[in-house]
Amino acid sequence: MQYTSNKKKIINDPVYGFVPISSELIYDLIEHPVFQRLRRIKQLGLSNLVYPGALHTRFQHVIGAMSLTAQAVDVLRSKGHEITDDEKDAVCAAVLLHDIGHGPFSHTLEEVIIQNVHHEQLSLAFMMHLNEAFNGRLGRCIQIFTNQYHKKYLHQLVSSQLDMDRLDYLRRDSFYTGVQEGVIGYDRIINMLNVNDDELVIDEKGIYSIEKFLIARRLMYWQVYLHKTVTAAEAVLVKIMKRATWLAAQGVDLFATPDFKYFLYNRPGPQQLLHQPEVLLRYSKLDDSDVFVSVKVWCDHEDKVLSYLCKQLKNRTLPQIELSNEPFGEQLLDSLKQQVVERMGFTAEEADYLVFTDSISNKAYSPDGFNIKVLFKNGTTADITAASDQYNISALAKPVTKYFLCSPKNL
Repeated sequence: MQYTSNKKKIINDPVYGFVPISSELIYDLIEHPVFQRLRRIKQLGLSNLVYPGALHTRFQHVIGAMSLTAQAVDVLRSKGHEITDDEKDAVCAAVLLHDIGHGPFSHTLEEVIIQNVHHEQLSLAFMMHLNEAFNGRLGRCIQIFTNQYHKKYLHQLVSSQLDMDRLDYLRRDSFYTGVQEGVIGYDRIINMLNVNDDELVIDEKGIYSIEKFLIARRLMYWQVYLHKTVTAAEAVLVKIMKRATWLAAQGVDLFATPDFKYFLYNRPGPQQLLHQPEVLLRYSKLDDSDVFVSVKVWCDHEDKVLSYLCKQLKNRTLPQIELSNEPFGEQLLDSLKQQVVERMGFTAEEADYLVFTDSISNKAYSPDGFNIKVLFKNGTTADITAASDQYNISALAKPVTKYFLCSPKNL
């Protein structure tokens, strides 16, 4: 008797409840080892050092975003917009795979382990690789992801100011951090979605839900994503990786898993990652555990800088961080670095790893590109900043930049 596996499954998600997997394509993608890697990459990097519950993964996030996409397609269909089952599968697959290019600790190490390659470029490279393995079944998915498909609004479900990625991460990150300011009415927003002139729009009745969505996004950035302690922890991790790659370039032997060691010592660039399958395959084996197990071992490394930084991160003895609306002066930095040299025994060059400044910025809404348009009952549309009667919605389109200064607490 021939056995046929059942590919119609249900995933029990703590945020949305039961998420149905009713497509063979979606099931096969989820089962693939390249996709399963997302179970081992935390969605919020080091935010759990501030919010202990923030241990959810990229896997959970994209499953949730895919579920919201399926709901959005059903809503658009109910409003008379023709979307075939194959198109629904394709856009759900595009959302499911949109984060597959993320590396260890998500955004934190994006420009450190690899250089000059954005995670979306890697996501596309993985899609092309999977398309070959799936005998061309991802062709339409790739067209939608790259905005080459003739129904442009499907791409906006994947990537825009009101995409399903944002709806899920705000709701999910709020749930796992316990930060209530991020709670949004995602279900109402989805039910207010519509299409006008091949653009994704929001029905007039949904204006207030969008206002809350934009304000929640701003609050979540300052309260969670750019929280000053999270910023300090991520800055330390970046410094660890920069020190490790510098030591590797000097020929110093560092403990690392085989694939992580390859990236530390070879530093492949865009050409290798995007055009050499064997390098992309190595990248597909990296996750948070590769990095953090190395950090634990490096705590006892003979290099004083690497050891000091790793202990800071492992033991959560993070540097002091100060925020300012203006850049910090060179005189202050030089003074702090001199104290590090005199009191802690580091050299002037090594002090740069312990005393440093940078900036963080937040813009909750960008009216350029795929902006949020409101569809009025008379058939006209307007950008949300013009349609809203709230002044602060227009203000959210202005970037806010803050500068930070990190230094050892014992100075």
